[in-house]
Amino acid sequence: MASSMLSLGSTSLLPREINKDKLKLGTSGSNPFLKAKSFSRVTMTVAVKPSRFEGITMAPPDPILGVSEAFKADTNEMKLNLGVGAYRTEELQPYVLNVVKKAENLMLERGDNKEYLPIEGLAAFNKATAELLFGAGHPVIKEQRVATIQGLSGTGSLRLAAALIERYFPGAKVVISSPTWGNHKNIFNDAKVPWSEYRYYDPKTIGLDFEGMIADIKEAPEGSFILLHGCAHNPTGIDPTPEQWVKIADVIQEKNHIPFFDVAYQGFASGSLDEDAASVRLFAERGMEFFVAQSYSKNLGLYAERIGAINVVCSSADAATRVKSQLKRIARPMYSNPPVHGARIVANVVGDATMFSEWKAEMEMMAGRIKTVRQELYDSLVSKDKSGKDWSFILKQIGMFSFTGLNKTQSDNMTNKWHVYMTKDGRISLAGLSLAKCEYLADAIIDSYHNALLYWETPIEL
Repeated sequence: MASSMLSLGSTSLLPREINKDKLKLGTSGSNPFLKAKSFSRVTMTVAVKPSRFEGITMAPPDPILGVSEAFKADTNEMKLNLGVGAYRTEELQPYVLNVVKKAENLMLERGDNKEYLPIEGLAAFNKATAELLFGAGHPVIKEQRVATIQGLSGTGSLRLAAALIERYFPGAKVVISSPTWGNHKNIFNDAKVPWSEYRYYDPKTIGLDFEGMIADIKEAPEGSFILLHGCAHNPTGIDPTPEQWVKIADVIQEKNHIPFFDVAYQGFASGSLDEDAASVRLFAERGMEFFVAQSYSKNLGLYAERIGAINVVCSSADAATRVKSQLKRIARPMYSNPPVHGARIVANVVGDATMFSEWKAEMEMMAGRIKTVRQELYDSLVSKDKSGKDWSFILKQIGMFSFTGLNKTQSDNMTNKWHVYMTKDGRISLAGLSLAKCEYLADAIIDSYHNALLYWETPIEL
C-alpha cells in the first residue's frame, strides 16, 4: 500500500479512490505510481480564491412573483393563483386580445422594421396615449402643455418621474397611500426620493378612510408629490367617489402639492376609458400641473411588451418642452430608447376606428367577467356564512382586486389548507378566479376568517 500527497496550495480536498489501470502516465518502468501493488488514496490541496462578491447578500424573494412560483410547485387540483394581477379566461388561461392579434398581423403585412426608436419613443404612440388619457380635444393637448415620453410600462414610467423629482425637486417628498402597490416604495427608494404615507384603508370598515386621507394630505409639507391611483386602487379596489375626488383636488391645491397619478387600469376597471380617466381630467380642468404614469399591461393585455408612458402636465408649452427634454436626458443612460412592438400595437389599435371599437368591446368583456365573478363570490359568501357578517365590501370595490380583510395568519391558512395562493396582506386577484371555483373560494375565506386566528386576535368587524 502506498500513499502520496500532491500539494497544490493550502486547502485540502477530500481523498479520491484512484484505479491504477486507468492512470495513463507512462510505462510501468518509468512511472513510480505503478510500481506499488495498489494505490488507493491521493489527497490534493488547492487554493480557493475568495469571491469579489462575498459581500453581496441574497435578496429576499419578490412577495408577489414568489406567489406564482409556489403555486406552480403545488400539485393539488383545486389550487388557485390569486396573487399576480393578470387577466385569465373562465378556463383560467392567459388571454391575448383579438384586436392585438389583428394589430400584429397589420405590422407583418406592412413589413414594419425593427429600427431604433427615438429616445422619447414612437410619436404615434405618444400622441395616442395622451389623447386617451385627457381626450383628443382637451386644452392641455391643443395647447401642447403635456410632455409625454414612452416608458417601460407603468414601472419604468414611474421610475423616470422619480428620477426627475430627485434631480429637480431636491428634498421633496412623495406621499403614498397606505397600503399601496408593493413596487411603489421600491421605485422611490431606488431613485433616492423620500416618501411617507397617508391613511387610505380603514380595516374596521374595509373601506376608504377618507377623513384620515384628507388630514394626512393637509399635514404633508407644502409642495409634496401626492401619489394617487387614478382608478381601481391597488391593492384595495377602493376608489374615492366623484365628490371625494373634488375634495382631494381642493386640498392638494390649497397646500400647493403636486398630484402624481398612477393609471394602470384605464378602461379595465369600469369598462369605460372615459369613466376611468375622470379623476385625471378633473385635475387637468383645474389648470393644475401634475404627473401621470400609464400602463397598457392590463387594458390591452400587453404584460410582456412593457409599454406605457409618463405624462407631465405643465402650465405652458415652453415648460412642457423643457420637461420633455430632461425626461429624455434621464432615459438615455437608463435604457437608451424604448421597445417598438407594444408601441405599434397601441398606435395601430387607437389609430384605426374599427380596431378601436373592437378594443373597447373586449375591455368591456374583461371588466364584465370580473364584475360577474365578484358578484358570484359575494353571493356564495352570503349563502354559506351563517354568522351574519356583512360581505358587501366586496361589491363596493372595483377592478381586478379585492381586499378581503384577512390578516397574515388567515392568508396563510388560505394557502396551507385550501391551496389558494395570494399576497399576505389579504389581497386576491379576481381575474384569476372562475365562476366554477367561487364556492370553493368562499369556503376557504369563511374557514380562514372564522377559524384561523391567533389566540390574541379577534375577527375584524365586517
